Formats: sequence, structure tokens, C-alpha cells
Amino acid sequence: MKPEELNFLVIEDDDFQRRMIVQMLRTLGAAEIREAGNGRLALEILNGLEHKPVDIALCDMDMPEMDGMEFMRHLGQKQEDIAILILSTLDRALLTSIETMSKAYGISLLGVIEKPIALKQLELLIFKFERPHKKRRDPIVSADSFSLADILHGVSEKQFEPYFQPKVDMSTEKIVGAEALARWIHPDHGVIEPYAFIPLLEQNNSIDELTFLILEKSAAACRLCLDKNPMLTVSVNLSLVSLNDTDLARHIMTIVRNSGLNPRHIILEITESAVMTDLAHALENLARLRMHGFGLSIDDYGTGYSTMQQLTRIAFSELKIDQSFVRNFDYNEASRIVVESSIDVARKLRVKSVAEGIETQQEWDTLKSMGCDIAQGYLVARPMNLAAFMQFCETHSA
Repeated sequence: MKPEELNFLVIEDDDFQRRMIVQMLRTLGAAEIREAGNGRLALEILNGLEHKPVDIALCDMDMPEMDGMEFMRHLGQKQEDIAILILSTLDRALLTSIETMSKAYGISLLGVIEKPIALKQLELLIFKFERPHKKRRDPIVSADSFSLADILHGVSEKQFEPYFQPKVDMSTEKIVGAEALARWIHPDHGVIEPYAFIPLLEQNNSIDELTFLILEKSAAACRLCLDKNPMLTVSVNLSLVSLNDTDLARHIMTIVRNSGLNPRHIILEITESAVMTDLAHALENLARLRMHGFGLSIDDYGTGYSTMQQLTRIAFSELKIDQSFVRNFDYNEASRIVVESSIDVARKLRVKSVAEGIETQQEWDTLKSMGCDIAQGYLVARPMNLAAFMQFCETHSA
């Protein structure tokens, strides 16, 4: 959004620097700017506002009475829809830790600007801001809304559907695949996200039936799309919990072959949400699946259990870089290093690198310059049902 459409709060204890920031905002066209010398005074301003609520707060970290970190903690507790721009001279590694902390408090973080502040960088970050349409509120359906019996009934009734998020080749910008994400099409509550059913199924070793249902529907969907895109692949998530059953690979092969699909069109994403408890059984399943042509992807690379060790044990065909490293890595040096090294590891292992969670053109451009193979994220498209995905593919090709 344009600065003239937004209301700002500058929180900075140094008078000279605060005046400089205010002047920069006025240069960019901002009309409504409030000022505070520390976090306590900023909270007093916010508590006294009835009209023209603050959209963006530019906040220093090291301030007397109440520093920037404590201010963000209070802001998170108040659940204010205010985006934060961190201003600081602190060490880069420490700022990275503060960024992670702010997200844990539920803060909408626009970015970090290291002092001295550059006008152009300030302008770019402000333009990233999107005003929320409504105040945050608790979801109508929470993670404990359904019992295990409710979820298993939904699975038996085949109420679950795959939603497809496109994956695009970064060099050609052609659609090369999609990730199938489970959605519960509940007769009373509508579309239910995975947080409401996946953890409970995994905790009770009941995830397999849902996996098989999503695989069956995803394979059928992929078969429909092959006439338009013969090289298309569909990725289906496979929990490590499932790999303890030595019959798993045979069951997966039967489902895919019964759909009339060649296994090379299915990529199984190995999620590391649990410890690999039976190494021998897991490796047998994965080796058998790879031998019969399935692709294997190490999902959320860098966030799971002994990820580097998994790379040496399993014949992965794809390395998927977790979105937590991709988001905002344009100003987070540690995340940038992790992403760049992950792409380099994939290249040297001769497997595809996939970056998920791409939301901005700048992230796309940087990843492409690093040599990343495949992009996935809201910049390309959000997850969608099969009809919308087929339409998206047709429009994208045209």
C-alpha cells in the first residue's frame, strides 16, 4: 500500500533519529505519524486511540523503561493488527532471533531495517504492507473440535479431498507438478484445514487410511491431467509413522497401478513430524518405492529429525526447502545461507531443489539466481480443488 494511505507510529528513544525517521515518512507521503520514546509510551498511545488505528509501527529494540521486545510481547497479547518494522543496530544473528521471537508472539513482521536507515529500503518494506480485512479472531473450528472417531468416520465416508498447489519450473515457468494437500469437506463446517485432523491421526497411528484415500484421489486426478501435461507429477505427503508397516510400499503400489498411473508421476513427500522408530522397516519401504519408480522428497528440509543423516540413508529424488527459511530471507542472512547451502546440496546430490512458501517476486528472483529448480507458494497459486487446478493449468499454459 502507499504510505499516504497508512497510519504510522515511530518508537525510538533517540530524538534526532526519531525526527529523521518521521521526516523520511513524510517524504514518502505519510500524513498520519505518531511518535513515542519507548515501548511504554507507545502502548499508552495505542490504548488511547479510538479512531485512525495504527497500521505500521517502526520500533527500535534498545530503549529505556520498555524495550522493543517487551513492547512486541504486549502487542501480541493485545492481538493488535499492527505490522512491525524493526529498527536496530544490533548484531545480525541477534536480530534473527528477535524476528523468530516476534513471530512466536503472533506479530505481523514487515521486516528489519539496520541503522542507518535507507529511504529506498524503508519504502520497499512499507509497500509490502497489506491491511487486514478484519481483526484476528479464534478460528470457528479449533484443533480439538473433532474426536478421533469423528475424523475416522469422515475418512470412511470419503469426505476428504486433495487440494492441489502448483509447482513451477523456475527456468521455464511451466507447471511441472502439484502438491496434494488433504482437506476435509465437512458436511456442516465446510473446508477443514489439516491442523484439525492430521496430529490426532498421527498420535493414534491412524494416519494410513487418510493417506491411502488422498493418494487414490490424487493419482486419479493426475491421470486426468496427463493429456495436457504428460510430465506432470503429484506429490502426496507420507508420514514417518506409516513406514513401520512393511506392507506399506505394496499397498501404495497397488493403489497407484489400479488408477492406471505410472508410479513415476507420484512423488512421496516424507514428512519428519515423528521419529523414525523402526529404521529397517522404513528403509525397506522407501527403497522398494524408489525401485518401482516413485519419486521421494525430503519435506521441510532442515527442520526435522536428523535431516542430514536422512539424506545419506534414503535415495531421495527431491529436496524441499522449508518455507520458514524462504520467507523474508531477503533480509535474514542466516536464512539466506541455509537456503543457498540447501540448493547447493541438492545440486551436488543430483536431485531437484524445491522452495516452498514463495510469496514475493523478490524471493522468486533471489531463488532463481541461486539456481533453485522448482517454486511453490502463494506467488504461484494457493491450494485449490481439482476443477480449479485444471483450469489454472489451462490458463497458465495459454
